[in-house]
Amino acid sequence: MLRAKKRGWDDILLDIFVYTFLIALIIVTLYPFLNTFAISLNEGRDSIKGGIYLWPREFTTFNYESLLTDPQIFHAAGVSVARTVLTTVFGTFLTAMLAYVISRKDFVLRKFITFIYVLTMYVQGGLIPTYFLYQRLGLTNNFWVYVLPGLVAAFNLIIVRTYINGLPESLIESAKIDGASEFTIFLKIIMPLSKPVLATIAIFTAVYHWSAWWDVFLYNSSNPALSTLQYELMKVLASANSMSGSMQQALSNSAQAAQITPRAIRATMTIIVTVPIAIVYPFLQRYFVHGLTLGGVKE
Repeated sequence: MLRAKKRGWDDILLDIFVYTFLIALIIVTLYPFLNTFAISLNEGRDSIKGGIYLWPREFTTFNYESLLTDPQIFHAAGVSVARTVLTTVFGTFLTAMLAYVISRKDFVLRKFITFIYVLTMYVQGGLIPTYFLYQRLGLTNNFWVYVLPGLVAAFNLIIVRTYINGLPESLIESAKIDGASEFTIFLKIIMPLSKPVLATIAIFTAVYHWSAWWDVFLYNSSNPALSTLQYELMKVLASANSMSGSMQQALSNSAQAAQITPRAIRATMTIIVTVPIAIVYPFLQRYFVHGLTLGGVKE
């Protein structure tokens, strides 16, 4: 009968060190978010005094009420959601489809297409040529500039292709013997078996597009109807001593507008744009490590 090995002092000290380090890491990671959340729930003028750490000193929901009653914030949130959903759904599907095509050894152009996509990771046209290209294509001052240019990312394509290459070839051969077409094989065999890696690139795509604001500034800054939530946050963060134009207009008719301060609004806006993606992330997290490991570049 095997007996459990008695734990020595070195094991106990190691456990203490590991748990202490992990607790400290959690505190360091969560503190900025909790501090920002506390400031967002604190009265604006009182926040200027400082000294707020993990809980508000003078609790109020007025900061959230002021922002969430601004029609521009709701419209920008709708644009962000539409952009994130469309790019994630269509981008993931098209990436998987192209990855399946270039993973087939009987496709003669697979190496050429792979080379072209990999080349884009190292050689880019530059900001000015890209702007003129989008302008010629009619994508400036257009919602589709958020969706079309980045539907198939080279990095995601390589990850998915490598994952599909690791699937048993016998499954595809058996399906072909049964008369299945290539699209049927892709839709009913490859897609279900690739859920981990597809969830992984879906996380990459969703986080990137939810957080993006630079392309809004470049191509659609003159059209408030195409502004995103992150772009509104950028404008708030840029106004260190004064409110942004759209927000000032929303608050100018309020008798309590004096309670609003840039610091409180920045904290509130940060929480508003962070919470949605933080809620979605745990649902896909269980696929993340598995999909990224199996889809790692081996070639």
